[in-house]
Amino acid sequence: MSGAPDAAAIDTLLVAVGAVPGAWLRFAMVNHLAPRLPRRPWATLAVNLLACLSLGVLVARLGPGAVDRPWLLLLGTGFLGSFSTFSTLMAELLDDLRHRRPGQAMVLLLVSLAGGWLALRTGLALGA
Repeated sequence: MSGAPDAAAIDTLLVAVGAVPGAWLRFAMVNHLAPRLPRRPWATLAVNLLACLSLGVLVARLGPGAVDRPWLLLLGTGFLGSFSTFSTLMAELLDDLRHRRPGQAMVLLLVSLAGGWLALRTGLALGA
């Protein structure tokens, strides 16, 4: 047994190191934006769209090469994975439905999906 860490341990560490600042930044941004927007879900939407745009740029700049894998793990999976939040979006949609705001839930869902796709594609184009 050698003293060198195995690839899985290094990958795990890269994701964890990226996740901490990503989650903190999401928390800070949502709490900064939420009072300035009509309802909290719109702050989550803004963060998620920014994450999609950023991921598009990252993927376009780094590409699928093995040399870039550590950067994709650190920044893509770790940082942007914890910066964006699908589970919070789902909870906010459920909250809208429970409070009888189906129209707002539908708008939030459609803008999240279409806007996320558009932001990702825009990021890919900007990063190319």
